[in-house]
Amino acid sequence: MTISSRQRRELLKFIHNLERYRGRHTELVSVYIPAGYDMNKIINHLSQEQGTASNIKDATTRKNVIDSLERMIQHLRLYKKTPEHGLAVFAGNTAEREGQQNINVFSIEPPEPLSFRIYRCDKTFLLDALKEMAEKKDVYGLIVMDKREGNIALLKGKSIIPLTKTTSYVPGKTRAGGQSAARFERLREGAAKEFFTKLGEYVKENFLNNKDLKGIIVGGPGMTKNEFVDGNYITDQVKKKIIAIRDLSYTGEYGLQELVDKSQDVLAKEDISTEKKIMQKFFSKLSTNAKEVAYGENEVRKALERGAVDVLLLSEDINDKKIEEYEKIADNFKTKVELISTETREGVQLRDMGKFAAILRYELH
Repeated sequence: MTISSRQRRELLKFIHNLERYRGRHTELVSVYIPAGYDMNKIINHLSQEQGTASNIKDATTRKNVIDSLERMIQHLRLYKKTPEHGLAVFAGNTAEREGQQNINVFSIEPPEPLSFRIYRCDKTFLLDALKEMAEKKDVYGLIVMDKREGNIALLKGKSIIPLTKTTSYVPGKTRAGGQSAARFERLREGAAKEFFTKLGEYVKENFLNNKDLKGIIVGGPGMTKNEFVDGNYITDQVKKKIIAIRDLSYTGEYGLQELVDKSQDVLAKEDISTEKKIMQKFFSKLSTNAKEVAYGENEVRKALERGAVDVLLLSEDINDKKIEEYEKIADNFKTKVELISTETREGVQLRDMGKFAAILRYELH
């Protein structure tokens, strides 16, 4: 699952707000409730923790923890059931001056389903899981192979997720006694084709219908990877997604990591490439039929409020409050929103022409 730029920005804002708070002792409470978990069980657990907290020696810490748990329980009782993706809840004394108390509760339904349950009291709120979700997680397919084995994995953000591993029956280069060199080579070629066909099927199974996949990178020692890609072992739809082929020293898990390390330039360009494509589409329409696009804040807003905008293009130079305002309007009309950086020539052009642009669903007169 990929999260939208809007979800990411809202999540980061939530995280940055909570990062400001520091407890004087282990008195800030963090609770993660997994998707599908019974809310009543969590409430009962927190009630039990209130009893345990009564044993805390320091009177101030004891009061802050017990009161934080009470406020959290009251907050959770407002929910009829656990939200679809679970819930992350935080409570604690946020007063700036020592000796004062200002108990606050913060909660968020994360953009991705939570699969774990956590209860923690600490000097800071536990935010690592939310930070990981907020990281950009573009998904790429990885294929690492030689004539002996093949590994298929996904690269999601910085994480390599192994999917399939397969080995071949290609004999080694040393032939058994009594075999002619030609017959032995035919055996090797036949076994290699069988292996390539099997690996191609696994690639198709794992990558063909993955709508989140931005591209596939292939790597391995020698020329085997090129034989595999150039042969008829991968469907054309999958082959079109291959964005790079890399020479490697290793296969297996080490090879997957080496492939990622050697593809950083490609991965960086892909982010920029997606942005450039949408902006080039806008400029192409602008030059051929200007009625199919709009630019400048006033014109774009008018088109947006009429439901005429298919894709809304906003420069990252626009302040967050204004971006949020436009995203809310876009939501009403199921308009796709693209945030455009100023790292490309096209992004700079958007900034210089007023920071707001739109590709329209129909011509406006």
